Amino acid sequence: MKNWGEKLEEKIRMLPDSPGCYLMKNREGTIIYVGKAVNLKNRVRSYFRDTVHTPKVDAMIAHIDDFEILLCETNLEALILECNLIKLHKPYYNILLKDDKHYPYLKVDMRQPFPRLELCRKLEQDGARYFGPYIGAGAVRQVLEAVRDVFPLRTCRQALPPKTEKRPCVNYDIGRCLAPCAGKCTEEQYRTMMEGVLRFLNGDYESVIRSLRKDMEEAADAMRYEKAARIRDKIKDVEGMMERQIALRTDRSEQDLIAIAQDGLDAMIQILYIRGGRMIGGDHFALPREGGEKPGDVIASFMTQYYEAEALIPRNVLCQELPEGTAEQLEQWLRQKKGGAVTVATPQRGEKHELVLLAEKNAKDALEKRNARRTIREERTVGAAENLGKILGMDRFPRRIEGYDISNTQGEQSVAAMVVFIDGEPAKKEYRHFRIKTVEGANDFESLYETLSRRYAHAAKEAREGTADGKFTDLPDLILIDGGPQQLRFARQAILDQGLEPPAMFGLAEKREEIWLPEAQEPILLDHRTPELQLVQRVRDEAHRFGIIHHRTLRGKASIHSQLEDIPGIGPARRKALLKAFGSLKAIRQASREELLAVKGMNAAAADAVLNAGK
Repeated sequence: MKNWGEKLEEKIRMLPDSPGCYLMKNREGTIIYVGKAVNLKNRVRSYFRDTVHTPKVDAMIAHIDDFEILLCETNLEALILECNLIKLHKPYYNILLKDDKHYPYLKVDMRQPFPRLELCRKLEQDGARYFGPYIGAGAVRQVLEAVRDVFPLRTCRQALPPKTEKRPCVNYDIGRCLAPCAGKCTEEQYRTMMEGVLRFLNGDYESVIRSLRKDMEEAADAMRYEKAARIRDKIKDVEGMMERQIALRTDRSEQDLIAIAQDGLDAMIQILYIRGGRMIGGDHFALPREGGEKPGDVIASFMTQYYEAEALIPRNVLCQELPEGTAEQLEQWLRQKKGGAVTVATPQRGEKHELVLLAEKNAKDALEKRNARRTIREERTVGAAENLGKILGMDRFPRRIEGYDISNTQGEQSVAAMVVFIDGEPAKKEYRHFRIKTVEGANDFESLYETLSRRYAHAAKEAREGTADGKFTDLPDLILIDGGPQQLRFARQAILDQGLEPPAMFGLAEKREEIWLPEAQEPILLDHRTPELQLVQRVRDEAHRFGIIHHRTLRGKASIHSQLEDIPGIGPARRKALLKAFGSLKAIRQASREELLAVKGMNAAAADAVLNAGK
């Protein structure tokens, strides 16, 4: 069975017995798959265990690096959430229907004499009414078509009212426009129709259905059966939209659900987003040191910071708890920021209360996972470093650990890497490279001696100059040398020759991961499963990686320079100019004669020499 690492294994172990959705992520954090489950524990665990999968699932599993979950109360909610998350994130391994950009809105400006229903992708503080966001252009087109099927809205962009009456277009003839451009309706009649549009977009379908049924009955009584059939189809479309809204068990189309979980030390705020009557996802926010405060106070403080920076304030905010009188204050503040109606409530019963309980359930789950990750992190970092110090016989905690490695190719381009771990974690700003200057050939012993000599010489210089925060001022508590007793001896002697007492040091021999202490006759062998050895390996591997990357860069530059040096007439100045102009040897080879001549310092003979060398 594959080892997924402690972090992921802990998340797998803590999966809850709950319906919900899961989001699989790759190393870059990109969501590659979204799925739903009746039982998240059983479903998600199946991906990480040795079971038979289809080739597609096997390919997806090979790219998994992390996952997140969103808990739901029912399987239906998980289904709805899964659909919206797939539309939103378009994961590579999900079945995807072609769609357009995300988050379009519908806009109505009732200040206009004959307002239109417009599609837009940006919210503006312009006094207009906005509806949405709709997840995908397909969803907003569906709403537009439903509205236009029911209401005879104008779709043209003509400036109204017109200076002179015009002949109505075909939309008037087929009953899909009131033709205000031809004077067929008044502003008052059109506005009455638009008020029905606004009610429809706000989810009030019942009045629309009553009106349509009345029209259908009148058409049937007049034996206009084709018209009655068309109206019947419109009623079915509207009823279908009603069912999709009822599936979420809420009568509001735009809500934020806010809840909190606390453990006495820290707090976790969870927000679930409902847009267009559908849950589209959620976010959680860790609040350190807020675990002992009153939940309502924490939520209120969080809301003032969160909505200060948010572009879209929802129509409704449902909170788990708020201090007495705070809801009214927050409502007033949010209304001013939004420029429209906002309600803030703390429901105590009914469907809205159940939705808030769902947010609370997700908040508790997120807090438990955070605490588990923090415990694991402490065991693998600070705890591992402390235990390592005890194993090595140190009398103090090794706060700063430095690791050293030598990289070269057959003795050429030798580079030493110095990596730094502070409190058991990489401190990449402290990393340093050393170009080996005094050693010829592949001699790791002398190279380590030079590296440690220069490292401590730099520190001594900074101390003499009174530099408080120089590149080498902070000295290590513990040094790791990639190698056995011989490499360790040369590195330690380098510090002694500087007139200093070396810190705790050890060498790590790669074959059996043997830890060698100075003057020791036998190595220390640690269990491979212990955090202490895993910390040592991380330091060693990071030093190796850091050194190899820099060595490859130098080797590549040397290769380019050496090949350019072989071209007659291309000296250091022209070589530098060519590399600056084209960036690589490949680009220089592909350049035309005119492009080469355009480089500063190049002449016809030099350009021809470069072209001939590339043949």
